[in-house]
Amino acid sequence: MSHILSETGTIFNIQKFSLHDGPGIRTVVFFKGCPLHCKWCANPESQDTGLQILWDKDKCTGCKRCAAACPAQAILYYDKEKRPRIDTSRCLGCMTCISRCPNQALKAEGETKTVSKILDVCLQDEAFYEESGGGVTLSGGEALMQPAFALSLLQALKDRHIHTAIETTGYANPETFRRVTGLADLLLFDIKHWDENKHKEGTGVSNRLILENMRQAIASGKDTLPRLPVIPGYNDALSDAEGFADRLHEVNAKEVQLLPFHQFGEKKYDMLDKSYAYTDVPALHEEELEDFRQVLIGHGIWAFF
Repeated sequence: MSHILSETGTIFNIQKFSLHDGPGIRTVVFFKGCPLHCKWCANPESQDTGLQILWDKDKCTGCKRCAAACPAQAILYYDKEKRPRIDTSRCLGCMTCISRCPNQALKAEGETKTVSKILDVCLQDEAFYEESGGGVTLSGGEALMQPAFALSLLQALKDRHIHTAIETTGYANPETFRRVTGLADLLLFDIKHWDENKHKEGTGVSNRLILENMRQAIASGKDTLPRLPVIPGYNDALSDAEGFADRLHEVNAKEVQLLPFHQFGEKKYDMLDKSYAYTDVPALHEEELEDFRQVLIGHGIWAFF
């Protein structure tokens, strides 16, 4: 077992008592790094593989102590603007800037953890897993971008008979996909768009590999739940529902969970000094997607929220 527990990886959060990431009460481990760059992503801090410094304008007084303290001179202020600009190519990840900020306006996203440390956190709630039929979910980001770490963590959880799930984009080399997901009990498998060109437009990558991995997972008998984030103006038309139904039939899926668009991650874009494509776009509600859901049902795909 020691060789398993020596593995390390980069995560950005461990969320306990989650009720929406698989059955029962769950602990969700968020992996850093994602091959997709969805324009609506609620966790933009998950896309980059390394440590990032986030800046909260509501807490910052513009004292510039962070810049003065940085040993690599990676924090710059331009002209008279209040916002610090962080040169990621210079940043050492020492977090001196964070410790010197008097108002906690800076925080780090991303840290290296061992499997044993994560396991310790997960095992704190083992009784809740047993009582509720819950377990641990690997999310992100994309766990398949850190396959050795994901495998080690999944094996450690499996050795303790804890139910495991992976929330995945499915965008990975087929061999890597099969190896890692083979140790998971459940796949929560996102499908972003049925059309390849629109998929590239919204995420930066093709959907071909994703659909093939989904088809293989279902064909192998793996417990797989396709999930569809419904995004205004991108994939929410009734014609899109028809297209999704066709793709889901092609991979032999029988159902899909609809995930209505929300604005939960909007502030993070500003904290990362990134533009957000869906500023001021209203969230979608379940009742607004009933016609969309009925189209899928009418085409033989059970759709639910």
